[in-house]
Amino acid sequence: MTSTTLGPLSPTPTPTPTRTGAPLGLINVTLEYPDGEGTIKAMDDVSMEVSAGQMMALVGPSGSGKSSLLAAAATLVRPTSGLVIIDGTDATGLKDKELTTLRRDKVGIIFQQPNLLAALTAAEQLVIGDHLRGKPLKAARSKAAGLLDIVGLASSANKRPHQLSGGQRQRVNIARALMGDPTVLLVDEPTAALDHERSDAIVRLLRRVTDEFQLATVMVTHDTEFVPLTDAVATMRDGKLSAAVPTHS
Repeated sequence: MTSTTLGPLSPTPTPTPTRTGAPLGLINVTLEYPDGEGTIKAMDDVSMEVSAGQMMALVGPSGSGKSSLLAAAATLVRPTSGLVIIDGTDATGLKDKELTTLRRDKVGIIFQQPNLLAALTAAEQLVIGDHLRGKPLKAARSKAAGLLDIVGLASSANKRPHQLSGGQRQRVNIARALMGDPTVLLVDEPTAALDHERSDAIVRLLRRVTDEFQLATVMVTHDTEFVPLTDAVATMRDGKLSAAVPTHS
């Protein structure tokens, strides 16, 4: 697999997101943090749009704003200005309780570390999420079994985290993120703690679930070797986002 050459930084990303259309849209988002007597711009007038079934890679140096973009897209932080559109809803205009519901129902988040609960089996890691959503236990168990099968862990459903490899734990993490039937999937450095073979398998799995569930997926990655498995790549630098460049001609 060959690495992709990234295009030059563009000051105005295109296309411009709208309130309808793509499941994920950021419109002129700026995010500032206090820093002593001044502020730091973690995101500077960022706009992006990710369509259903599209997998976008987000690359850039450490401290460039990639994690801030994911946090804003996940509605975990409110931007200083701009709009975050999740499945047609302006998340920035919601109250905290409404925001929590939107995030729970529409956004799947895959963190760099799976952060699985040590006392729970792989299946229970998934079921507990639907329990919190108020779903019937029988249905949740059936759905969890199906998702574990999709990620290749049908035979490991009753294993606890310490009985799973790093790659298997990340597969549980992916299945858990899919339990809520999200329209948006946000992935933060999913291969950081894995060797090359397991990293390749995880990114290919993310590609497959993006296609199968028609998700709008954004994957932050430090390894451009896996960029060709995505549909487009954008670069963050000093809080600014380049226009997305297609990875296939």
